[in-house]
Amino acid sequence: MIDKKYEDRGIVLDFLPHGSPKDPRPVHLREPIAQIIGDTFFTLLEVVPFKGVTLQLQEVVNIGKEGRDKIERIKRRIGYEDLTSVARGELPTAIRKIVTKNPQRFLDFFNKAGPITSRFHALELIPGIGKKLMWTILQEREKQPFQSFEDLENRIKGIQNPIEMIVKRVELELQGGEKYLLFVRGSPKRETSSFA
Repeated sequence: MIDKKYEDRGIVLDFLPHGSPKDPRPVHLREPIAQIIGDTFFTLLEVVPFKGVTLQLQEVVNIGKEGRDKIERIKRRIGYEDLTSVARGELPTAIRKIVTKNPQRFLDFFNKAGPITSRFHALELIPGIGKKLMWTILQEREKQPFQSFEDLENRIKGIQNPIEMIVKRVELELQGGEKYLLFVRGSPKRETSSFA
């Protein structure tokens, strides 16, 4: 049996107190929804808050099986194309918040990433890293693993802001069309039922 992994927390990208404008039902029958991004697998979700709860943009909410105080249920998993314009605008800030909150996870990528094929390395999937920079990173990490993003910037000439590089990569993966996924869970299969 496959053990499914779920998000425990999410960051609010948009709150729609009158439901989705794409919902064909009359406004009085719609339920309020929020679009959030999970802080572990970068899963985009549509959630229903408890009655009377108002959510703020960039607010961290519990969405795990236990400890939900503001979220009643997870309605469905959504794709990038389902995000509202407000949610798309908030997305880079939320991703940046997740990366800076858990830097070791992303530093481990720079320290441990391996080749994907005999001619292509996982590091080359990060925007701004080509063959030359990839070889420099591999040589430097062999001497000593990177301790922080500042250490990475100081030791590798050509990397100005590794956090922004990761944010761009996560955004590309969420938009779809990427063959290889480094940080994001696979794309949704247009789920219609709730899985919470």
